[in-house]
Amino acid sequence: MADPTIISCAVTGNITTLQQTPHLPVTPEQIAQSCIEAARAGAAIVHIHVRHPDGRPSMDLAHYREVVERLRAAEEDVVINLTTGPGQRFVPSEADPSVAAPGTTLMRPEPRVAHVQALRPELCSLDLNTMYSGSSVVINTPANLAIMADLIAEAGVKPELEVFDSGDIQLGNHFIEQGRLAASTLFQIVLGVRYGAIATPETLMYMKSLLPPSAPWSAFGVGRWEFPMLAQSWLLGGHVRVGLEDNIYLEKGVLAESNAALVAKAARIVRDLGGEIATPDEARAILGLRKQAPLPA
Repeated sequence: MADPTIISCAVTGNITTLQQTPHLPVTPEQIAQSCIEAARAGAAIVHIHVRHPDGRPSMDLAHYREVVERLRAAEEDVVINLTTGPGQRFVPSEADPSVAAPGTTLMRPEPRVAHVQALRPELCSLDLNTMYSGSSVVINTPANLAIMADLIAEAGVKPELEVFDSGDIQLGNHFIEQGRLAASTLFQIVLGVRYGAIATPETLMYMKSLLPPSAPWSAFGVGRWEFPMLAQSWLLGGHVRVGLEDNIYLEKGVLAESNAALVAKAARIVRDLGGEIATPDEARAILGLRKQAPLPA
C-alpha cells in the first residue's frame, strides 16, 4: 500500500475474561497503561472499552474519563478510539423469547454515545451488525444507528464502522449515500466471529470489493486467525488490528503477556512483508482526524 500501515490495538474489549488470561487490563489505570505500552510498540490507535475493577464490562463515564485523561496527559502520542458497542445485546428467555433474560444490555442509542459526547475522542466505533453472538443476539437497527451516527457527528468525532458481514457494509454504504456518513469513513472488517464473516482470504477480498473506493479500511481476525488475517489485510492494501479483545495468544499455546507483545509481533510481520508502520500523526493524516478534539467547557 502507498500509505504506511496503521496498527490499531483493542486492549480489553468486554468479552475476554481474567479467567482466560491474567494479563487482561481491567482497571482504568491498567487500561491506560496498556494503551501507552501498545503505542510504544507501534500502535497508532488504541480501541478502548472499560471495565469494573473485578473485570465486568462497564459503561461508567468515570471509567472512560479516567482512561482518556491519563492518555491525554501521557508523553506517548496515540489516537483514542472509544467503543460504542455496549448496550446492543439481547438474551431471549427460554420460556418466552420475547422477554429479556439476564445478561441483556439492550438500550436506547443515546446512552451508548454519551461518553463520546462528553469526552470527544478522535475516533469511536459504530457497530453496524445485527447477528447471533454467543448466547445473545446483537441488535443494531438502522434507525438507532442513524441516531448514534448523528450524535457522533455533532460531537465532532469520526466513526469507525465495524462490519461483521456483507450486509453491514451495505448499511454503511446506504448511510454514505444518504449523506449521513462521509465517503472517507473508516471501515473495520471483522472476521472469524461465529455466524459472521468467516476468516478466509476469499471472504476478505469479497468484503473489500463492497467498500467505497475512497474509504480507508482495516481488517482483523479473532482468535487464531488474528495474525493470518493481519497479513492478508496488508497484502490487500488494508490497515490492521490486534489486541487482547480479539486474541489472547502470541502463538499456539503461548499467552500474550501484554497488548504490547501483540503489537510488536504485528509490526514485525508488516515490516517483514515490506511495509512501514504509521505514526499517530500519519494515521491522523490518512483518516482525516484532528488531534484530541477539545472537551466541552
